[in-house]
Amino acid sequence: MFNFRDVGGHTGHDGRTVRRRRLYRSDSPHRIEGADRDAFAALGVRTVIDLRRPYEVERDGRVPHFDGLTWRNIHPEHAEWHERPYQPGTDLARYLADRYADLAQTGTAGLAEAVGLIADSVNAPVVVHCVAGKDRTGIVCGLTLAVLGVSDEHIAADYALSTEAGERFMAWFTASGHQVRPGLPPLTCPEQAMLLFLAELREGHGSIEDYLRHAGVTDDQLTALREHLLD
Repeated sequence: MFNFRDVGGHTGHDGRTVRRRRLYRSDSPHRIEGADRDAFAALGVRTVIDLRRPYEVERDGRVPHFDGLTWRNIHPEHAEWHERPYQPGTDLARYLADRYADLAQTGTAGLAEAVGLIADSVNAPVVVHCVAGKDRTGIVCGLTLAVLGVSDEHIAADYALSTEAGERFMAWFTASGHQVRPGLPPLTCPEQAMLLFLAELREGHGSIEDYLRHAGVTDDQLTALREHLLD
């Protein structure tokens, strides 16, 4: 794993802190073995929310079995990268923000289900992941942190941490003999991409909470999310 980290520690509503050891974000954990497996087990994770497409799960496999762990595969519907390929030299932040907006429009049911699972304290600690842990995972974590009152700037800074992880991931990926599929953007996470996405989602829906209500998240779930994840 190259992109595993705790989402907690940020300041949210009323100066309250997002609780640590409750929500983690990651690239796909299907490669866990040896000492890493022991370290993962020590976290006591109860729920893994896997945002990958079904064929990605079939191709790579799922998280290994751990006692007491529930695996949930939730695929927010969205276009493949090759359907809207990145053109090198163009504005990467604008391109990514547009792709995230597309996912927010077509993947409402999946995003609502993921946020609803995170909101239920019974499921914690939770790990949410996709393949590289930057795009789909970044959207779910960005929406969650926004509901908790974390500033867009801090959400974007957390998102940008995946750039260094992406470099480690790509070094392993190419060294393992894999080929990068055409049309994929670089595994870079410019803060501006997340800032644009959140600002434009508010422009279209009034607030992040109103977007999530539109997607199917209930007021009770939004309240539970704050009560559960804020100190």
